Formats: sequence, C-alpha cells, structure tokens
Amino acid sequence: MFSKTLAIIALATSASAFAPTQFGGRAATRMFFEFGEYDGKMWDNAAKNDVYNKWDPNQPRSTLNFNPFETFEGNSPDASGIYPGEPRYKDPIRPDMNFQVMMAERAEAEERAANPKPGDVPGAPGCKN
Repeated sequence: MFSKTLAIIALATSASAFAPTQFGGRAATRMFFEFGEYDGKMWDNAAKNDVYNKWDPNQPRSTLNFNPFETFEGNSPDASGIYPGEPRYKDPIRPDMNFQVMMAERAEAEERAANPKPGDVPGAPGCKN
C-alpha cells in the first residue's frame, strides 16, 4: 500500500514539470524588418538605377540605402541589399535578358565605374566591402 501511494505521489509531482507555469509568462517579442523599395517588384536595371541614385555612401548601409551594383563574394544583392546566404535574402524578380540589353548595361556599368559617387570608397558606411 505504501509503495502504491509513493508511486502516485511521484507520478503527480513529475507531471507538474510539463504543466504550463502560472506566473512569469514569457512576453512575445516583436521583430520589425523593413524590406527594400523594390521588394516583390521587378528588379531590373531601371530599378537598380533608381536605388543607386538614392544611395548615399556616407550614410550607414540599410535596406533602403545600398549600392545595388556592389558585389560581395561574387554575388549581387537582392532588392533589399541582402546577399545570398544572409538571413532574409529573397530571390528578386528578374526581367528577361538579351545580348543587346546586356551590352547597354555593360556600357552603363563602365561609365558608373569611371565616375563613382563622392564617398564611394571601400570601408565607407554605405558600402558592404
């Protein structure tokens, strides 16, 4: 009889380990993340130029202030300035491409490289590299 009573008490006390607590409930945390202006939209050269024109290399890098033409470890950023492999990366919606468009974008890229924005240097607050 004594062993049955002891077993029931042990069972009842161990079951309380799995019961929800009555006090000190965990508060929910709210995480806010602002995606870029072109998130979920076409991420074509016109959109990249728009983001580039708004980019200030002297301000801290963010999802709304980044160089869309900057590469990091061989990768280009998404529409929020996030690179593949980083948390919250989204594969952007890309346009159809052809050789003529690629050559026009290449000429534009060479012009941009020849005339960088003031403050666009490695280690600047608005740069990844």
